Amino acid sequence: MKVPRCMSTQHPDNVNPPFFAEEPELGGEDEIREAYYVFSHLGCDEQMWDCEGKEVDNYVVKKLLTKYQAFFQDHVLGEDLRLTLRVPNPTVERAEAKILLETLESIPRSYDTAGLFYGMDVAPVFEVILPMTSSSSCLNRIHSYYRDFVKGKERLQLADGVTVKEWIGEFRPDEINVIPLFEDYEGMLNAARITGEYLYGKDLTGQRVFLARSDPAMNYGMVSATILNRIALRDFRDLEEETGIKLYPIIGMGSAPFRGNLRPDNVRDVTGDYAGAYTFTVQSSFKYDHEPSEVIKGVEDLRSAKPGKASDIETDRALEIISTYCREYRRQVMDLVDIINRVARYVPGRRKRKLHIGLFGYSRSMGNVSLPRAITFTAALYSLGVPPEVLGFNALSSEDLEFIEDVYPGLRRDLGDALRYANPDSPFLSPEVKSAVEEYIEPEYDEDHRRVTDEIIRALRVNRTANLQELILEAASQRRFLG
Repeated sequence: MKVPRCMSTQHPDNVNPPFFAEEPELGGEDEIREAYYVFSHLGCDEQMWDCEGKEVDNYVVKKLLTKYQAFFQDHVLGEDLRLTLRVPNPTVERAEAKILLETLESIPRSYDTAGLFYGMDVAPVFEVILPMTSSSSCLNRIHSYYRDFVKGKERLQLADGVTVKEWIGEFRPDEINVIPLFEDYEGMLNAARITGEYLYGKDLTGQRVFLARSDPAMNYGMVSATILNRIALRDFRDLEEETGIKLYPIIGMGSAPFRGNLRPDNVRDVTGDYAGAYTFTVQSSFKYDHEPSEVIKGVEDLRSAKPGKASDIETDRALEIISTYCREYRRQVMDLVDIINRVARYVPGRRKRKLHIGLFGYSRSMGNVSLPRAITFTAALYSLGVPPEVLGFNALSSEDLEFIEDVYPGLRRDLGDALRYANPDSPFLSPEVKSAVEEYIEPEYDEDHRRVTDEIIRALRVNRTANLQELILEAASQRRFLG
């Protein structure tokens, strides 16, 4: 079975709402239309579906097959195209825990729907993504719950001696697979070990694994996030060689350099930088903030890119750099926390339902401080003329930068892309950071974006916030991503 190369997601980092949306914030039915659109028009071969929040829709398969019959008759869901469910992690998200069980129970119903539609046995959903994976137990619980309780209930006998299978019918597929999503420092460093433990004793020829890129950037800084991704990709390469089981790493990329810098026009550069990754996510900004022809070309480039082999990396040296850099990054975030939270209130939403809760719940906690989610955090800082990519940069020595450039060849490009939207006169851009980045790279500031951030800063200074959201969107429109 073909493993997808391009996973569309529901991350709300777009400035422009899609043409099919009834309003700027996408609702449940909009997301059904979105799944069809990315399959039929953009050429993505996978849609990730977040199974959390008040508008969770366990009938997505039925709705897709009934609303878009002609398309799905020719493109088999579960074979040609994939719908992959992202489920809550009960270990972390206690309030959402039972949604996991509801979602797993919906998989056999979707199987029956697809069987009637296609006239053959096909599993439209057979994998789920587990966020914030921290142990193999988390993965095995889902795997065995489905096998023993969702599938297994068909063997149970009712009061009159009839089995559930005789009464209701068979529950299929017989098994599902679980894709671990690693999002934090410990998770990334232990990703291969946890995956290896999960694979043990299972008759698998391939396994997908998922590395976050956005949340680690917010928690540890852009350089740390990228290095952690490289370490995990190297470890997956070694695990694959050791077990003989093919691994297919997914990287969760946004369009802001801070969150991955994946745009339709630089696919080749980014896929080259992340050698060892097999699947890349395309988030809402990639899909809706560029001309459709550019997006289609970008998706084609993603799907045709030849996966490289992960490179070696000197772990001890890498972790030493992360430690120094992360400490300074966090100190600078703490200095800006009040203004970040103030601006965050005016960053517009782009999805009606909440998405996954993320690493520290809805608010990121650093010590006793709460921060907004990664997209809003990024948007707030860009609106102030302080791209988050530059925070902590002054902690890096020339020797550090030499090492980083070797494992992260795109550093200069990503930093240059971010610095275009810096405001060198922003009172929130510290002199030491400004000096360090200007010594490393000669910035080419975007004067139009700078002008808007000047207006935002003036409005905040005099507490004139009536048109703040409008200004934030104007600046985002020039960047072609919200955050």
